[in-house]
Amino acid sequence: MEKINNKWMRAVLPALLIHCSIGTVYCWSLFKGDIATYMGRSVGEVEWAFSIAIFVLGMSAAFGGRLVEKDIHKSSLLSALFFVAGMAGTGFFIYQKSLIGVYISYGVIMGIGLGIGYLTPVKTLMLWFDKQKGLATGLAVAGFGLAKVIASPLMEKLLGDRNVEGILVNPSNVFTMFYILAAIYLVMMVIGHVLLRKPAGYEEESVQTRNFSYKLALKNKTFIGIWLMFYINITCGLALISQEKGILAFIGFGAIGLVSSLTAIFNAGGRIFFSSLGDRMKDRNSIYKIIFISSISAFLLTIVFDGLNNSIAILIIALLCIINAGYGGGFSSLPPLLSDRFGLDSISTVHGLALSAWAVAGLTGNQLSAFVLDKTDSYDMVLYVIMGLFAVATLISILLVKPEKVSLTADGKERVVVDMKKDALI
Repeated sequence: MEKINNKWMRAVLPALLIHCSIGTVYCWSLFKGDIATYMGRSVGEVEWAFSIAIFVLGMSAAFGGRLVEKDIHKSSLLSALFFVAGMAGTGFFIYQKSLIGVYISYGVIMGIGLGIGYLTPVKTLMLWFDKQKGLATGLAVAGFGLAKVIASPLMEKLLGDRNVEGILVNPSNVFTMFYILAAIYLVMMVIGHVLLRKPAGYEEESVQTRNFSYKLALKNKTFIGIWLMFYINITCGLALISQEKGILAFIGFGAIGLVSSLTAIFNAGGRIFFSSLGDRMKDRNSIYKIIFISSISAFLLTIVFDGLNNSIAILIIALLCIINAGYGGGFSSLPPLLSDRFGLDSISTVHGLALSAWAVAGLTGNQLSAFVLDKTDSYDMVLYVIMGLFAVATLISILLVKPEKVSLTADGKERVVVDMKKDALI
């Protein structure tokens, strides 16, 4: 028994099993057209299921943080049950051709499993990796990013052959796929649930956890700053990533699938790289400044050399890879940054609250670039708008995210514990 009571078996492996399961939500683009075709609906109507799922993910994380804080075993089991029930239910309602049913099962039920499951392993990892919190969260959240790379070939196999028009030869495969995936992910997530354990001697819920004040957190300027820059990073990432296929087609680059795999690797790699880099820095907020400045630089290079109109593929691919890396790194660097500013005891609660930014960004990111394209018919303008938002995020990181550790408790007092200004690198 002692052989499995270590950080790899009790934290890393269960986190990967859970996150590699729920991360398949990002495979949506592979089969949304098949769902629309089978149900006789437009892709636009079906698309709302994904938007609802991301919104519910963020909101269930925001309100489920306390549950995760109190009992990771209950929360890991609930996440498995909700996610798998949503997955199987989606298959059933596709078969029934019920759009509302798909919204409820994929969007709401599965979305709850996503939010609780995303939060559940994070604090446990940071407790086991006390000196390498960034590496710990990077490993877990990388699983969420890699899920698409791992699951896509399996999904394509389950969907089967297509005709010359790209329509499934056997349309019923689209709902049977969800049943098979539900069974696979049930096994993975239950194993993760059984293995997940906090280090021996750690109390499940501390006094500070019970006294955590949502009101004070929402009034704290540093938390507001972190929420805003996290929201902008997700919105910008989604705005560009959602146009990846269209941009590559615009410059006449044919190997879209190859670039999609490459950007997915950068997305996952960025989650480990940036959060691990934060372990070597005295102020993790510096990571966000690096992400924003590198993103702005990539946009500037593309704009200065007119990479779109001159069809400079290397610039466009580099831009997509850098944005994907920063998008992933923004997720993995968030829990350690929040832990540094507000303490580890209530990290599941405050992390969940911050993930509400993901919920809002899920509704606005794709729509932002679509709106700009509709009004201007110009990918160049999309680049300008996203670059401008990254500039705003940089200012927020500098001006609002103060280098100090604050304790937020229900006694109504916001107490500065440590002034970190002397340690800040940037």
